[in-house]
This record gives sequence, C-alpha cells and structure tokens, in this order.
Amino acid sequence: MHTPTQLPPSIDPVAARRWQQLPLPHSPWLHEEIARRMEDRLSLITLQPQRWLHWQPLKGGRQAHALLRQRYPQAQSWAYEADAASQQALQQLTAAEGGSGWLRRTLGGLLGGPSATQPALPEAGSIDMLWANMALHMAADPQALLAQWRQALAVNGFLMFSALGPDTLRELDALYRTLGWPAPAHQFTDMHDWGDMLVQAGFAEPVMDMERITLTFATPERLLQELRELGRNLSTQRDARTRGRGWLRQLHQGLRSLERDGSIALTFEVIYGHALQPEPRHKVEGTTAITLDQMQRMLRKPQA
Repeated sequence: MHTPTQLPPSIDPVAARRWQQLPLPHSPWLHEEIARRMEDRLSLITLQPQRWLHWQPLKGGRQAHALLRQRYPQAQSWAYEADAASQQALQQLTAAEGGSGWLRRTLGGLLGGPSATQPALPEAGSIDMLWANMALHMAADPQALLAQWRQALAVNGFLMFSALGPDTLRELDALYRTLGWPAPAHQFTDMHDWGDMLVQAGFAEPVMDMERITLTFATPERLLQELRELGRNLSTQRDARTRGRGWLRQLHQGLRSLERDGSIALTFEVIYGHALQPEPRHKVEGTTAITLDQMQRMLRKPQA
C-alpha cells in the first residue's frame, strides 16, 4: 500500500499509456460483469443525473452504456476516450454500426466535426454523473485522474467507479514467487487508500465497497488469454528479459499445479467507489482588518 500523497510506486507511465492506446476487439467480459454489478448499485442513489459521462467505454464496457441509458432515458450522455487513437476507434465503430448503434445515438458533439479524433471533455462543472469502470487501477497518476473527474462534475454531481484491489491474482502472485520471478502485475491500491485519495482530491462523502470474484479456467491457455484482455503488467519492476518457449512452458506447468477439480481458479478483488462533488468552500482569510474606531468601540462595549 501507499500513502494518499504518493503515486503508486510500481506503475510505469509509458507502459500505462501503451495499454490505454491498445485496441481491443471487444470489452473484456469481466469488465462488463463488474459494470453490471456497479449499475445495480445505482438503485441506492436517489440523485437522477440529467447529463452523464462514460469514461473510456471501449475497455470499461460498451454493454454498460446501454444499461445506463435504460436507467436514465431522459438524460444526455457522452462517452470519452483519453487519446486520439481510441477516439478514432470510437468513430470507426460508430461508422461500422451504420448510424444505428449506441455510439451514434449517445456521443453527440464529442465525436462530431473537427474534434472527432481529439481528446475532448464537456465543459467543466457540467456533468451530473461520471461513470468510470475498471480504469483507475491502470492509471499512472490516479490523483491527477481524480482531479480531472472532479473538474467535470457539477455541484452535487457524483462519481461512480470500480477498480481492482490488492488481493487480485493472489494465486498467480504466489506462483511467481515460488518460481523466483518478479510479480505478475503492478501493485493494486487498497480500498481505504482510494477513499483517502477521494477526500484529498476534494470529493465529499466517499462510500467504498469491495467484493471478491473467483474465476475458473479449464486450461492455462484460456487463463492467459483472459488476462491479456483485462490488462498488462505495468510494473516498473517487471521482468525486461525476452521470454521464450521455455519460460512459457514453465508457466503452463506452474498453472496446471494450481488445478483443483479440473480447473484453475483466480481471485479478483473488486472495489466500488461513490463520491459527491460538494458545494464550493468559501475562502477564509487568515487575517481580518478593522479600523481604529472599530477597535475603540469594541473595547468600550460592555461585556455580558
């Protein structure tokens, strides 16, 4: 774990940027499932957003966008990708859907005109809900990302996000230690640290929740395929050596040693967070200036 004033020490910013720009043929299944569970939590929130923003839906979950539109049918919605390549991928997907898909109906001006391939956010303070599924644990500078999210939110608007926690891939982590290899993933931040960072970023009333999901895989090949879709090892301490067939064979053998009842189980700790954009605080001056006459009147005033 790390203190809220520190960046995650294990994330390589260059590797994080490459992952953000890496195209995927579809949103990962686990991301879609977590988005569905997070959408269920909206039933506990009485606030009804009129304008909401979906942060990086290509990896976060395109199916979730439809669920949110069904929940808030009268609200305006936007989708946002942080780099030009992903913006272009959104635009191409829209064109491939022939104008009838969810992207064409919901992206509005963010994919129109000259800004089509440029990162662009709605006007500051204009969004009532910012939805960010499975993005925060892949950010090299999460404090800066939280500040960006808060800037987009209107007063009394709210943030909904999810991220992976430190118990994620604990079985794989133990296997790598046994084999004498560096950790298979960068460090994941604890739920309580995320709550502290939300407060530090200026959010109010953060509510954090956590659950563990166990996925089982029939073969090492299927397991590794799933992990490649979920993310990359962004650690600055990741093994820089070229990995050959011998390394992969050793990994497969190690994974098979984890089999129980014909399947390999992996744990994913999922953190859910919710926080509000508070009313702006008025600046309190450190000093107060009064005139000499005011001081004399105060001194002459009878004490109660």
